[in-house]
Amino acid sequence: MKTIDELNLPADIRYTDDHEWAKPTGDTVLVGVSDFAQDQMGDIVFIELPAIGATFTKGDEFGTLESVKAVSELYLPMSGEVVAINTALIDTPELINQQPYECWLVEIKPSDPGEYGQLLDLAAYLRLLRG
Repeated sequence: MKTIDELNLPADIRYTDDHEWAKPTGDTVLVGVSDFAQDQMGDIVFIELPAIGATFTKGDEFGTLESVKAVSELYLPMSGEVVAINTALIDTPELINQQPYECWLVEIKPSDPGEYGQLLDLAAYLRLLRG
């Protein structure tokens, strides 16, 4: 496993306590899992994602990742409607291990864009990781 200093943690996105990330792209937001999360899970072998059009409240479970070690629930960092899923990950979920920030999981249209400001910036996320 990587040390905190070895993790790839972009400063231009926001994070959750559950190790998801969110990145605005105009009027939508891409959601994925952090380098820390994929590193802790090990080799990801299966992903379950919601249907396009599904709506969730911030913190709702929206899918699962399965690795050789465990199954982990995915929690939406913001309330909104799923407008796209990364279908490439259905057949090749291991891409998340290789490129956790290029391999977004879902794209949502937020119902409350202000929730983005409530997520952790890089400094706050690093404090969380360091305990």
